[in-house]
Amino acid sequence: MSGFAPRVKAVLGPTNTGKTHLAIERMLAHASGIIGFPLRLLARENYDRMVARKGARYVALITGEEKIVPAEARWFSCTVEAMPLDRQAEFLAVDEIQLCADPDRGHVFTDRMLHARGMVETMFLGAETIRPLLQRLVPGISVETRPRLSQLVHTGPAKLVKLPPRSAVVAFSAAEVYAIAEAIRRRRGGCAVVMGRLSPRTRNAQVALYQDKEVDFLVATDAIGMGLNMDVNHVAFARLSKFDGHRPRPLMAAEIAQIAGRAGRGMRDGTFGTTGACPPLDDEQVRAVENHSFAPLEQLCWRNSALDFTHIDALLAGLQAPPPVPLLARGNQASDLETLATLARDPDIRGLARGRSRLRLLWEACQVPDFRKIADDSHARLCARIFAHVVRDGAIPTDWIAGQIAALTRSDGDIDTLMQRLSGVRVWSYIAARADWLRDAAHWQARAREAEDLLSDALHEKLIARFVDRRAAMLLRRLEPGASEALLSAVTRRGEVIVEGHPVGHIEGFTFLPDPMTEGDARKLVLRAARRALADEIPRRVARLEAAGDEAFALVLAPQPSAAQPSAAQPAITWDGHGVAVLRPGAGRRRPMVEVRDSPLLDGAQRERLRVRLQRFLDTFLRAALPALFAAAEAPHIAPSLRGALHRVAEGLGVAPALEADHDLSPQQRQVLKGLGVRVGRQALFMTAMLKPAAARLRAALWALAEGRPAPDLPPPGLVSIAPPPDWPEGFAAAMGWVAAGPALLRLDIAERVGAELAWAARARPAPLPPELCQRLSLRAELLPAVLRGLGFRVQPAAALAKGQYGPPAPAMIAPLRRRRAEPPAGAPAAHGPFAMLARLRPGGA
Repeated sequence: MSGFAPRVKAVLGPTNTGKTHLAIERMLAHASGIIGFPLRLLARENYDRMVARKGARYVALITGEEKIVPAEARWFSCTVEAMPLDRQAEFLAVDEIQLCADPDRGHVFTDRMLHARGMVETMFLGAETIRPLLQRLVPGISVETRPRLSQLVHTGPAKLVKLPPRSAVVAFSAAEVYAIAEAIRRRRGGCAVVMGRLSPRTRNAQVALYQDKEVDFLVATDAIGMGLNMDVNHVAFARLSKFDGHRPRPLMAAEIAQIAGRAGRGMRDGTFGTTGACPPLDDEQVRAVENHSFAPLEQLCWRNSALDFTHIDALLAGLQAPPPVPLLARGNQASDLETLATLARDPDIRGLARGRSRLRLLWEACQVPDFRKIADDSHARLCARIFAHVVRDGAIPTDWIAGQIAALTRSDGDIDTLMQRLSGVRVWSYIAARADWLRDAAHWQARAREAEDLLSDALHEKLIARFVDRRAAMLLRRLEPGASEALLSAVTRRGEVIVEGHPVGHIEGFTFLPDPMTEGDARKLVLRAARRALADEIPRRVARLEAAGDEAFALVLAPQPSAAQPSAAQPAITWDGHGVAVLRPGAGRRRPMVEVRDSPLLDGAQRERLRVRLQRFLDTFLRAALPALFAAAEAPHIAPSLRGALHRVAEGLGVAPALEADHDLSPQQRQVLKGLGVRVGRQALFMTAMLKPAAARLRAALWALAEGRPAPDLPPPGLVSIAPPPDWPEGFAAAMGWVAAGPALLRLDIAERVGAELAWAARARPAPLPPELCQRLSLRAELLPAVLRGLGFRVQPAAALAKGQYGPPAPAMIAPLRRRRAEPPAGAPAAHGPFAMLARLRPGGA
């Protein structure tokens, strides 16, 4: 092994990439290992996973408050601060290494990055933003980038009452969390609460409440942003700024992504947005989060770890030393340094802190975490008293620690009181974990753990009592599989859902509609009861839909809002009269995709089975409804010179603005297109069959779907001219086959026919204006000159007879405008497709 260098590797990527799982698998493949997590909750969670794999006798847990270190321990799950770096291990890993840039704790992560190494393998896990600094500060490091396993999609703002089930609402203060949780309890039946101040026991109980689907919503602080894996489909931000312990500031895009990434775990996609009074995310932030693209970190926080314990002033000077390289910067002054600076001004403490061992002891006492965050000097006094007792008495007095823990071991009080007591117990759990400070440390660790468990259970009950109706929760639990008192439930032939003999709602397609008279917690009970009743019904319905013929389905272009689908702007597919899917934009305007309507009653496999069957129906329906369009688009043996034109017509759903190159088509080429139903006109290439009323309605819906907007109303069939509707969006008229001609819109086929006739009549000289033209175009006479000018013709008024002349008056004449070619119709959308782009490259091309 001479000359062997341990391997150092960084595994970087966004959330939900399996980085932590990879690290634990690698560690357990070695004979020994240490992994550091940013939170005690994560250290405990992964300790339990490791124990399940290797057994409790070989796995250790070390955090500030907990130490479980069996004699034969080989694998250690720790918080980053508590990693036992004096132990040698084959494998070492640090999770969330991008926290090196955190102003408060970053210096600890940076120290581990620079100095902590496994004997065989070292692994740093985190975000891609730290890559450049890792490569510069850790020579020889190899970097692996892992892509997210699922997509993260922004869905925009939504009201709190409109958030989908399995949503997490994120706020940044206890007051906000409480207000949102109470609103959800009133409107949606209840929620679980997760905050950083909760103990692991309380946190796990709240998460279980959510994971077991006793509640469908979670309200949390940004504590969910690191490694807490739950079945969250949507993350909604109630605020986009937070107080970071020093000042209010807006969230950075990377922080938004870290939290939003809790949505959609494994291969399941997730969504994120805002709710309540929170302003929407700006487009730049959305793009950064969806694409996982963030500016790289420019500096990491650093604090000197090579400390001088010869004198208290030397220790302070070492802690305040400037960073050695510009890539490192000092962060915020940590509480341990503030405490040391405070105690250094105390003459008694300075007198006791003489010698390396005592000064090291003082520094360790100052590192007792300030979980209570009381804005006075009580924490400094606590650290001073610990130091003085250990120096003078050799240990912390038993009666003092007993009294402190006993005072905190009370389950009365409100939520804030219990959380404050938990913070105090966490301080004493940290102290009790120091066997060199206490007599019978194991006893006091057990006492502190008992106090924490008592407070944790009481806090969990308080949270349920405040944010979940206990009666409703109890009834919901009775609905779970395996419950001792099963509820009788059934579904009638008419879709009515019956539970315990009472109708609770009905099912339309795959959507359950609860009794409209049911509100609040009772509504939640109804939903759970319905899920039980429909557990066997849904698979039967899926099988029935798969086996149904196409006649059982219908495409509804403008569905009316209903209780099952309040917002019904997009075309929908119905089955037995009920909406089961909507259309989404696909690879082209004539190839939309089917999306099965969201229903908690369907699993992923069932959704896919429904999607496949409904997509097959949709494809068949479109081909039958628009046969000429598909025949032209898929015509075999077409000359390359015509493929571009056919592609444009197909993508334009039967209408495409005419380009210069189209006017140069030979008679033989025009004849080929005519055989496919495509006419080459002065204004456009079009298919007359696509202008018929039924085809026009379908084309309008497909155009609006591709454009992401509701389909405007079409004029009644039979009209050949209309005034431009004010609600028609830009490009819609041209796409639907209406030509802008001055103050009117003319139907494309009529405009082309009239234009061709007039152009032929006036090909050599002005020709008489046909007297029936106003009738053919359904126009008033005074509008005709402006309309014809829009078509490329000018009207010469009839000359009056001179005095003394007799006979019929000379008719009005018509002549083409002096321009080479007609422009594309006003408002026409840009031609789509690669052939259209090639056409523009021709000299004089559009």
